Amino acid sequence: MTKKQKINLIRILATVAMLVLMHFLPVTGILRLILYILIYLIIGYDIIIKAFRGIIKLQPLDENLLMTVATAGAIAVAVWRGSDDYIEAVAVMLFYQVGELFQSYAVGRSRRSISELMDIVPDHANIEGENGALEQVDPEEVAPGTRIVVRPGERIPIDGVVVSGSSSLNTAALTGESVPRDVTEGDEVQSGCINLNGLIKVRTTREFGESTASKVMELIEDASSRKSRSENFITRFSRIYTPVVVISALLLAVIPPVITLLSGNVADWETWIYRALTFLVISCPCALVVSIPLSFFAGIGAASRKGVLVKGSNYLELLSETKTVVFDKTGTLTKGVFEVSAVHPEKMDGNTLLHLAAHVERYSTHPIAASLRDAYKEESDDCSVGSPEELAGLGIVACVNGDSIAVGNSKLMERVGAKWHECHRHGTVVHVAVNGDYAGHIVISDAVKPSAKQAVDELRACGVTNTVMLTGDIRASAEAVGKELGIDEVYSGLMPRDKVSKVEELLAEKKSKKQRLAFVGDGINDAPALSRADIGIAMGALGSDAAIEAADIVLMNDDPVKIPAAVRISRKCLRIVKENIWFSLIVKSACLILGALGVANMWIAVFADVGVMVLAVLNSVRCMFSK
Repeated sequence: MTKKQKINLIRILATVAMLVLMHFLPVTGILRLILYILIYLIIGYDIIIKAFRGIIKLQPLDENLLMTVATAGAIAVAVWRGSDDYIEAVAVMLFYQVGELFQSYAVGRSRRSISELMDIVPDHANIEGENGALEQVDPEEVAPGTRIVVRPGERIPIDGVVVSGSSSLNTAALTGESVPRDVTEGDEVQSGCINLNGLIKVRTTREFGESTASKVMELIEDASSRKSRSENFITRFSRIYTPVVVISALLLAVIPPVITLLSGNVADWETWIYRALTFLVISCPCALVVSIPLSFFAGIGAASRKGVLVKGSNYLELLSETKTVVFDKTGTLTKGVFEVSAVHPEKMDGNTLLHLAAHVERYSTHPIAASLRDAYKEESDDCSVGSPEELAGLGIVACVNGDSIAVGNSKLMERVGAKWHECHRHGTVVHVAVNGDYAGHIVISDAVKPSAKQAVDELRACGVTNTVMLTGDIRASAEAVGKELGIDEVYSGLMPRDKVSKVEELLAEKKSKKQRLAFVGDGINDAPALSRADIGIAMGALGSDAAIEAADIVLMNDDPVKIPAAVRISRKCLRIVKENIWFSLIVKSACLILGALGVANMWIAVFADVGVMVLAVLNSVRCMFSK
């Protein structure tokens, strides 16, 4: 509990004790009234002060004024009736404060969970001095290119590259993943990660304010400024609702007794004023005003803990309405790197064919050459390749152990006179010939991410009715990936501008404004499409400025399963918001009618206000937890 919450708890307990004491004290008349007013001021002075501040600022119509008028009026009605029972008015203020304390504690817990998430940047960086001693400096003072030391147990303060040492990093604060990431010399590291074991030295590549952790904190802090339609509705509703109920309460207090008086009967002013005061207590819109923003705040926090950064509650609401998800292929559904997917030898075994190709390609910088070398890890440095000749657009010809080895495409095979043939597999085919004789081929393709199929299946289970894949790849490769993953529509051979056009076509085909379209890309080449879609989701965006700027939702790693997880969180959040709205309106409407008819007294009014608020807040807190 905060200091303010502890003080309020003491006031509540003191008020309860004094009310119990007043029940046994033989005090009557003016002294009893004074004692009750003293107890009333102890429990409600802050509400009264806020009410007067609202009047001074010409913004009086809020729950503080309603509660002050209602409770003070209840005491006045008791005096008017000549009753010594003032406990009802004091009890209403007491229960209201109990509800406020509970609300404050619930909101505080939600904010602390976000604050703990945001506490991902240390307040110092270690710089090694000339004598080897470590000097702690403010991270904002560290310039790019500076070498900093990160000891075991410390967080990395600034993005950089490891120049010395190796360790394992806990990236959970950024990616939501519990599995540590191993880093060594030459690896990039992001601020906010915890160094688990070894000491590492890092050369910073960015300023503190431009580092990953700083940008993540900015995103979470700015999220509250972008309100959803539900929040804007509640704001507009309160502006109209509060004046209407105040006027209604005044009319309820005046019109019935006046009509009774004009009809020749005795006007029962105290009864109708009491009903009007009860009406005011019931009408407080606390449940809606508090629970709706809290629900979205908790939902954004739950997504953040999963490594999903939502830039505002409006985007969380739009995501819950998503029916079409459009994927970029490379780097989103696939790994974005070439891998050997098949080896088809003809005159030797597959391992020898792969060894031969990797051996010839060992000095090439081409991505295909790198994939061949990665597939054959046993290649040693003491082997040599004689007279290598790299032919642009064809491949490489070299001499190995007196044999002429050609590794490349079909045009190279025709050039060396080898009788090659097509492969039934989709991907880039690397042919191999030995002294002009065809030895076989190796298929290299962009591997599908292990969790991509699961992500598509889970999206369909979440209620997404249409999945689309856009790619610049050739038709055969694109359709093979689409079929493997179960994608509904596949469009291939697209340039970045073509992807935007296709997204616009899909947007035009939507049957309803409630059926939102989300585009998922890597956030760099796909920035135009990310901006054009109803919801732009950038994935694998750890440290990517382009992704963070272009997208509405940022996934901090490249796991597609995060997408259905985000959809589930958004839909749970919106479901809870709607539950709170309907529950609050139905209960309050019923109690307002009962209050106007004189059936509901102040105790029912307390339930309609404080009770509904507590239940709505409890329901909102559920948004913080997701499976």
